[in-house]
Amino acid sequence: MRLVTWNINSIRLRIDLLRQVTSVMAPDVLCLQEIKVDDPLFPLEACEAMGYGHVAFHGMKGYNGVAVLSRLPIMETRTPSWCDREDRRHLAVRLANGITVHCLYVPAGGDVPDPDSNPKFAHKLDFVRAITAWFAAELKPTDKAILAGDFNIAPLDNDVWSHKQMRGVVSHTPVEVDLLERFQASVPFVDAVRHFIPPSERLYTWWSYRSPDWQKNDRGRRLDHIWVTPALSGRLSGAMVAREVRAWTQPSDHVPVMIDLEL
Repeated sequence: MRLVTWNINSIRLRIDLLRQVTSVMAPDVLCLQEIKVDDPLFPLEACEAMGYGHVAFHGMKGYNGVAVLSRLPIMETRTPSWCDREDRRHLAVRLANGITVHCLYVPAGGDVPDPDSNPKFAHKLDFVRAITAWFAAELKPTDKAILAGDFNIAPLDNDVWSHKQMRGVVSHTPVEVDLLERFQASVPFVDAVRHFIPPSERLYTWWSYRSPDWQKNDRGRRLDHIWVTPALSGRLSGAMVAREVRAWTQPSDHVPVMIDLEL
């Protein structure tokens, strides 16, 4: 089973890019974040035409929203909400093969890494604390589950272009990294991509639109992740970050991340 996660940054705006991604990468399951579309306007027929006969979506107008496109039957769908908000950041589906896939979009947190002066950052920290407690109660190491999405945190030194300069920047601050590590340890989850690409190698999944030449400057961050429970870690057979997608016409600032499982 091949799974891809991608913050598409508007599914309707990038529907042609979605066709390219599905054609080139051929995922069996595709997790999308920031679909930015209200449910009645979701491009369901276009997704089905790409070969995804089983589609779940949980969107909203203008921002946020998550979706799962699957070639495998979806047996159950859940849409948990966090921090007393209906901002549509989490979609869980149980597939016919017994695997549960969680598509997750963690809040970005604004620009100022101070929860007292920046409510967005405070919300991000509370969000990660809440999902940590929920997943710890929801999952056991023996459960077959995958967590994929835009976590908006780059935890490792080589997940950012400069560990020293980024320690004071939202997405790589010590408090965020500590919370994400606690979240990962709560089940515990296995970082499926770093299972194959060691922490000693630089690895990014996001490059800012603000950069005049993102390829030359290469000031990226690894914000997009795929984690699996220990029950699936022995089934991992490959992983890839599709960096070249960032160079396509009218791209998202994120690129797709892929894993393969031998089931």
